Amino acid sequence: MAANNKNKLAFLSMPAPASYVAGLGRGASGFTTRSDIGPAREGPSAEVIAEAQARRGEEVEPDPEQFQDPDNEYGLFAGTTYEQDDEEADKIYESVDEAMDSRRRARREAQEQAELAKLRAERPKIQQQFADLKRGLSAVTDEEWESIPEVGNLTRKKRRREERSYVVPDSVLVGDRNKTEFENALDERQQLAGGFDSSLDNGALTNFVEIGQARDKILSLKLDQISGTQSTLNGTSTSVDPKGYLTSLDSVAIKSSAEIGDIKRARMLFDSLVKSNPKHAPGWIAAACLEEHAGKMVAARKIIKQGCEHCPKSEDVWLEAARLHNNEDAKIVLANAVQHVGQSVKIWLAAADLEHDLKAKKRVLRKGTYIPLLFLPFFALLRPFSFLLSSSFFSFEPPSAFTAAVHPLMLPGALEHIPNSVRLWKETVNLESSASDARILLARAVEVIPLSVELWLALARLESPDKAKAVLNKARKAIPTSHEIWIAAGRLLEQEACLPSKSAEQRNKELEMVDKTIEGAVRDLRRHQVLLTREQWLKEAEKCEEEGSPRTCEAIVKATIGMDVEEEDRLDTWVSDAEAVETKGRVGTARAILAFALKVYPDKRSLWRRAAELEKAHGTRESLDAILERAVVHCPQAEVLWLMAAKEKWLAGDVPAAREVLERAFVANPESEQIWLAAVKLEAENGEFGVARELLIRARTVADTERIWMKSAVFERQQGQTSTALETLATALKKFPKFAKLYMIQGQIHQAAGNIAAARSSFAAGIKACPKEPTLWILASRLEEADGRSIKARALLEKARLVNPGTDTLWAESVGVEERSGGAQQAKSMLSRALQECPSSGLLWSLALWAEPRASRKTKSVDALRKTKDSPLVVCTVARVLWADRMIERAREWFGRATGMDKDLGDVWGWWLKFERQHGNEEQREAVRVKCVAAEPHHSPVWQSIAKDDKNVGKSTREILEMVADALK
Repeated sequence: MAANNKNKLAFLSMPAPASYVAGLGRGASGFTTRSDIGPAREGPSAEVIAEAQARRGEEVEPDPEQFQDPDNEYGLFAGTTYEQDDEEADKIYESVDEAMDSRRRARREAQEQAELAKLRAERPKIQQQFADLKRGLSAVTDEEWESIPEVGNLTRKKRRREERSYVVPDSVLVGDRNKTEFENALDERQQLAGGFDSSLDNGALTNFVEIGQARDKILSLKLDQISGTQSTLNGTSTSVDPKGYLTSLDSVAIKSSAEIGDIKRARMLFDSLVKSNPKHAPGWIAAACLEEHAGKMVAARKIIKQGCEHCPKSEDVWLEAARLHNNEDAKIVLANAVQHVGQSVKIWLAAADLEHDLKAKKRVLRKGTYIPLLFLPFFALLRPFSFLLSSSFFSFEPPSAFTAAVHPLMLPGALEHIPNSVRLWKETVNLESSASDARILLARAVEVIPLSVELWLALARLESPDKAKAVLNKARKAIPTSHEIWIAAGRLLEQEACLPSKSAEQRNKELEMVDKTIEGAVRDLRRHQVLLTREQWLKEAEKCEEEGSPRTCEAIVKATIGMDVEEEDRLDTWVSDAEAVETKGRVGTARAILAFALKVYPDKRSLWRRAAELEKAHGTRESLDAILERAVVHCPQAEVLWLMAAKEKWLAGDVPAAREVLERAFVANPESEQIWLAAVKLEAENGEFGVARELLIRARTVADTERIWMKSAVFERQQGQTSTALETLATALKKFPKFAKLYMIQGQIHQAAGNIAAARSSFAAGIKACPKEPTLWILASRLEEADGRSIKARALLEKARLVNPGTDTLWAESVGVEERSGGAQQAKSMLSRALQECPSSGLLWSLALWAEPRASRKTKSVDALRKTKDSPLVVCTVARVLWADRMIERAREWFGRATGMDKDLGDVWGWWLKFERQHGNEEQREAVRVKCVAAEPHHSPVWQSIAKDDKNVGKSTREILEMVADALK
């Protein structure tokens, strides 16, 4: 038996099997003890642990890395190459995300800023309220920092106190016992005061009327203390309505525990600050503001009172004290303030602002404030009851010269204390209602302060013209370095010269005095070493124009515009100055600058044209005619000036004057092509067709140019004389065989007459003579297409592209031929080839945008805008895409951008008008028409086809715009 037991326990001395872990079957994972240190064993392998978990019935969690591709460890596409297409796709997605985010970003950010500002206004942070005090701490020296006392115990732990016990007196016990008892019977003996008496145990009588009066008196005293009342001889004047006291409690803001803690900490800091440095005025002000924020007005007034005592020379402390008190108390505070800081302008102005009566304001500023001496005993009686009425605020001692019964106590006025303050004089003058009183005050003011330019100018404005001159002369002698006085003298002379009673000769003579005055001013100021820059003088000129003195403005420009400018840079500098002031709306200054420049450079036609454009934009028709009349006299060879003058006469309805201008232009420029054609257009559009024909015949003789021959043929064609037009073209082609437009007109005349063979011959001759003209190839292709020979049209365009590589109009026509033939896939393939050859063509990208599906047009638009560098055609197409997506406001904005980039594209104006017809009102449509008429577009396919049609001869730009909008699809 013992042997069997011994065999059974023999395994205890045997070594453990490999990878054995005690308790593994119960979920143990193995551990290492101190006894295992030395020949330590490794823990169980993953297979052993998995086998043990399987025996317990637990699911074996799969290894997350067992299915990982070793060649692609970091993601699905980690092993691929990041190509240019991937980069473009990422950029497109980023641009789309940015566009989606920027839709309402401005509105969202503005709303967040408004909410944040509202929150900061309602509940400002402590650091914002005391930011100025923190900035003031930068001036504290090291010695002052070291002298700051310790704040004491900050652990917030309550000290353990010894527990004490007290014997409760019997009166407290009796009082507690009687609290719950009440008498339900009253003595019916009525007293003389109207109340009822109740008899107590000791025989005393209770008067309920007196109790009620006492209660009212106590409540009144509490309200007075809370609201800061002031007692006077007339009674009690309070800023809080006692009847609405309980109602007003509903509006009291209850502060949170965090705010209360912040206030306590700030109060402790400010208390330490004012104790360590009691002469630091901002500390007292900040401490008072803290108590005001906490709603403790009594404490705030007490603190600011101490600040006034410690810092009596600080005007800010006195002003803060006046602010924290009501109106009457503030007057007393400021009355005491002027005794300590009588030279403070702010104190006196604040005292004047407290007065509501005009006479009282004048007394404060001029003669002082009057306080009857009878009030002084009353103030003395009230002094012990309130800290507000302490000796700090009531230290009035009447002068011995006055008696208490008759004379009042007078505090000297602001001007008696500070007679050299310009601001006080200005405020005093502003209080005067009559000009005579103000004049008297200003006369005294300039005597006291002779170096104040403002006072001299104010006095001159109030005087009559003759006296004003004398005033300005005195001012000029007193202040010889002031340019304002000289300018005021010039404006005064201009004002006198413009009186209705003056004749034209007198007016011109006096206006010349303005120029001489300003010239003398510049010389005199330079003699006194006052060197104003040219920009400063220009600002003064703009100011004079703004205040209604154009001649003074012109005089300043004449005298100073040439200062500090090199001779070779004068023209560019003056033109840029004129443009700069014109953008500010100072047309008179710009006109004066250009007028002076024209005197220096009278033969610069660009300068005359710039002046004419200024008058056309901002001047009258008479001023424009005058400037153009002077321009053609100084620049008779400038054809554009003659044409502008004639056109303005024509637009004004004065056709004979326009003819007269053109006749003078013929004399100065007998061989000018533009003047001859302008004369023909004038006569033709006014119904003088015979005169126009004669002019064309003379023009072909005098100015034998290819354009005049072309206009002659077009004129005959418009008049229905096709045979004469063909004869003219035949003669012109002999003289100018390389002029492509002659072949175009000839071919179009034959095509309109139905002679296809002759038209084909004309276009073929034109292509042979002018192979580099794409329009000829396009017209020939359209002729073949109209004749039903699309294959021939394709061949012509193919040959044209070989002869004129990189021409986007030929590629666009080829795409159009394929679309009209019904081959959508061929058109798309042709468009793809076109974009490869002309990658920056706005015309081709516009076609490509509409060839895309609607969902991908926006993405394609980004590529189109980038590759064409914001072509106006692409911008117009983007506007149409937005229009199709019902994004009305953005579409209108993009149409405006397109027309602003190139105003000569008539089709863009037509698309915009078509859009406004559908989504705009009449005002918006009229705005588009007005802008189009001002721009006068001449190009774009649909616009040219309608404008040059014989049926539309003589129609205005507005009418053609309506027709283009109808034709666009």
